[in-house]
Amino acid sequence: MATGTNDAASHRTRHDGEGRARLRAQAVRGRGGLPLTVLAPAAKDPPRGGLVVVQDARGITPYLVSVCDRLAAAGWLTVAPHLYHRDGLDEVDPADGWAAATSTMGTLSGAGIDADIDAALGHLLAAGFPAERSAIIGFCMGGTVALHTATRHTLAAAVSFYGGGISTPYWPGIPALVEAAPSLRGPWLGLYGEEDALISTDEIAALRAAAARSGAPTELVSYAGAGHAFHSDDREALYRPVAAADGWSRALAFLDRHVRPR
Repeated sequence: MATGTNDAASHRTRHDGEGRARLRAQAVRGRGGLPLTVLAPAAKDPPRGGLVVVQDARGITPYLVSVCDRLAAAGWLTVAPHLYHRDGLDEVDPADGWAAATSTMGTLSGAGIDADIDAALGHLLAAGFPAERSAIIGFCMGGTVALHTATRHTLAAAVSFYGGGISTPYWPGIPALVEAAPSLRGPWLGLYGEEDALISTDEIAALRAAAARSGAPTELVSYAGAGHAFHSDDREALYRPVAAADGWSRALAFLDRHVRPR
């Protein structure tokens, strides 16, 4: 388990056109010793809001850190909780593949996930970003966690990239998303692929309808020709650049629209 700076982006520094330091990735300890990967905009660019970024089933991978990097470059203070810390892991060994990732994902529980997400939100609060200036975004199982969290907390926004567990729960303590979605407390955006082998188009339609019943501003966009993990540009077989670019643009616009700067 990482105990210092995240090796995937060790003290990464970039410079924009004005030569200002842009990003720095650090691993810190949150409440209960939870490891958090934290990226912030340049010191001269105060964050527009706080954002919890929730991993896919593989863990805190270089891809996930790159997502935090992009979000920080867009002006967000990003905090990614290491959900596999109870297993002593930051990420699943890439050599072990998807089977190991899904097996490790199955070791999680609703109570543990909720505690870790609450610790990440607590870190944002301590940094000056209360719930009304904070949002959550997640990928794969992280998309599931993002929607679930938005039923427990009144956040400014939540975004789910292909979150599963729609009709059958992934973990004890976290209901199926079609059961949870009517209880959304704030704006939610879902981004799904219509050729997802893990999520059917019927489930996508059911989730769209369930979210609409919440009365909160919700939108679910589905992409023809895209499957699961279409945003993962580190997996050539799954990555769909057109859907990924459109989904990313929509996610940023959704966050900008709903998370109001002070």
